Amino acid sequence: MTEPVLYSFRRCPYAMRARLALVVSQTACELREVKLADKPQAMLDASPKGTVPVLVLEDGAVIDESEDVMRWALARNDSEGWLERDDPALIEECDGPFKHALDRYKYPNRYDGCDPLPHRAAGLEFLQQLDARIGGQGQLCGDRRGLADAAIFPFVRQFANHDRQWFDAQDLPHVHEWLAGHLDSPLFKTIMQREKPWQPGQPPVAMAL
Repeated sequence: MTEPVLYSFRRCPYAMRARLALVVSQTACELREVKLADKPQAMLDASPKGTVPVLVLEDGAVIDESEDVMRWALARNDSEGWLERDDPALIEECDGPFKHALDRYKYPNRYDGCDPLPHRAAGLEFLQQLDARIGGQGQLCGDRRGLADAAIFPFVRQFANHDRQWFDAQDLPHVHEWLAGHLDSPLFKTIMQREKPWQPGQPPVAMAL
């Protein structure tokens, strides 16, 4: 193996945050797009938990948590200073309570048909917290994008897209502008390259940088 191999799913917010850090750190990888309903055995052999992202390094070491992938990549090359604009507690709140609310808002039938509206309200409280922070400085940890922004905005995107009309009607002016800015950025467009699901034996596909 001459480059790390990244098993990814284009629309997964965990995989998005990993790809954001890999691209901004200019870490060349072989990209293997995964069909979640038919996960490749090579990915499962590397990481039996079966979720993306999975990064297999040249020496065979495996990093299979998205935040760990981000920190590994930025430790190698952090030319934009993302690690200086980090907030582990805020990322933990995103990955914990906000993700809990997001899942039950978007997929209530997976949770015994729970009422999605209280979970939407819980998610909105987190977004209001973000709105207040962004309003004072432009991004979550200052006036430039950083690790916290890249770790969190893919999940806000997923929340927003579930009912865009409702989301756009909320009094979240700073979140709306912040999210739009990240989605319109060349970095985001780069990480959203479209590839067919990987099959063993196919020629390697380079992740766009």
